[in-house]
Amino acid sequence: MEMDDNKKLASDDFDPYAIDNGDTRLWNRNYILVMTANFLLFFSLYCLMPILPIYLSEQLHAGRDIIGKVMGGFIVTGLMVRPFSGFLVDSFPRKKVLMVCYLVFMLFNFGYIFASTVLAFALIRTLQGFAFGSTSVSNSTVAIDVLPSCRRNEGIGYYGISNNLAMAVGPSVALFLYHHIPNIQIVFSVPLLSAMLGFACVLAVKNRPRALVKVQTPMSLDRFFLVKSVPEGLTLTTFAFASATLTTYLAIYSTQELGLYSGSGIYFLVMASGLIMSRVFTNKWVRRGFIVENVKAGMLLVIAGFFLFVGIQSLAAYYISAFVIGLGYGTMCPSYQSMFINLAPNSRRGTANSSYLTSWDVGAGIGIFSAGYIAEGTSYHTVYWLCLGLCVVGAAVYFLFTSKHYARLKIR
Repeated sequence: MEMDDNKKLASDDFDPYAIDNGDTRLWNRNYILVMTANFLLFFSLYCLMPILPIYLSEQLHAGRDIIGKVMGGFIVTGLMVRPFSGFLVDSFPRKKVLMVCYLVFMLFNFGYIFASTVLAFALIRTLQGFAFGSTSVSNSTVAIDVLPSCRRNEGIGYYGISNNLAMAVGPSVALFLYHHIPNIQIVFSVPLLSAMLGFACVLAVKNRPRALVKVQTPMSLDRFFLVKSVPEGLTLTTFAFASATLTTYLAIYSTQELGLYSGSGIYFLVMASGLIMSRVFTNKWVRRGFIVENVKAGMLLVIAGFFLFVGIQSLAAYYISAFVIGLGYGTMCPSYQSMFINLAPNSRRGTANSSYLTSWDVGAGIGIFSAGYIAEGTSYHTVYWLCLGLCVVGAAVYFLFTSKHYARLKIR
């Protein structure tokens, strides 16, 4: 029997999705399946992220501004669908929503194999953003559902490791294949296969039915975006701007401006090692409730890493910056997501989750779009100085205002 998510809670203090009931295991079967599906989703994403700009530039002779539009379209459509995705997963059976979204994302991967023009890549990439945005919201919401409530903050941190592993393996595998296999169709088949395996994991997830009481709520903006999380979201956008710009244009920057033709693949591996290490060692502080402190520490690490990246021109600083930036984002992001979750009642979990991802997409989309135009007139090095400056501003706002706003309004 499928769990009916159309029914809402009579009380927000009761969590109908929690699997506690005496079972507080973190690594339950459903959590492992959803986490694996997330890894395969992001592996597919990160395979395409570094090679598409290079392929468009080297093989289709697209300019930097055009590449920015192609890559940014994905973020824009993902951003557009995020708020509605949160509403859907709060209003309909979550597994069914996840299955449909994941299937559509998988089908769009076929398009890359047959695309041969910049316009074709732009259309496929832009439309796939709708599918990815809704899939990532529904998948992460299901992951939160299948976690014991007493292990939820910890589970969110470990769940993020699947993203980090995908970042470590995806770009490196894709860049290796791109430089060693002349047939681009074979390269584009790898993210397709990953999405197919992820969809199989989603099919294997088993939801547990809950008897819920239907509660009617009026339609409003707050049904699609957690309005009281706006200050948290605005601060997050500055760091999302920097992260998306770094990961999207790193391969081109390393090749064209630094002369490192194989360095970007290693950079992603080093960054991911920092991300993973941070998740393992900071989870105990999350369990103890040091969420705001984790975000502060992560922000300072990201700022230090970007200064090493753009301020010191040496190979050692290049790779050290990858580790420090990874350590920073790995420390900051899970706790930031927990902030959004803690600002919302249990019945609004999907909306809170989509609000976090929407805020990230706003910054990422602005970063990817604007970076292409700025680099066309200046350089990618200038773009990364801008990223550093925005992170400093975002951290200052968080330290002085956002952290206090969260402490005043959090529910749990």
